[in-house]
Amino acid sequence: MAAWRTVNPELDLMPVGIFARITRIERYKTRALRDMYRRHGLDAGEYDVLAALRRANPDHQLTPTALYRSMLVTSATMTERLDRLERRQLIRRHRLAAGDRRSVQVGLTTAGLHIIDQAYTDLVATEAALLDDLPEPDRETLATLLARLSTNLERRDTSH
Repeated sequence: MAAWRTVNPELDLMPVGIFARITRIERYKTRALRDMYRRHGLDAGEYDVLAALRRANPDHQLTPTALYRSMLVTSATMTERLDRLERRQLIRRHRLAAGDRRSVQVGLTTAGLHIIDQAYTDLVATEAALLDDLPEPDRETLATLLARLSTNLERRDTSH
């Protein structure tokens, strides 16, 4: 940043500094979560599927369409994730109506429920550890500011 200030001192470089820090923080978080997912034999996409099912209705079931739309991935990507999780017996698919291939529900198995409960607890602890050096008032301020920024960016986003 100091080098850029000498190149063009009129530019306000604060936005660059803010987003550089956000990017750097994301790298640390990604690395920590990747290690956490591995401890549970998952990747990020598989974790997302199991977590979405865990948060779903009391039966922990959703349609494949509801899953891929909620995760902003393609149908093919979701099918691949579901196939892997089904082979590992962490989810099950069942038809709601005989002969209708479109009426499929995806649900957690007992093993899937066990893994996601453990992984989620580990995720919360992992993310909390990343914030260990920030006092509670600073965490609250940071959360408020990031929520405001996120809301403003989402409001301006015309891509959806």
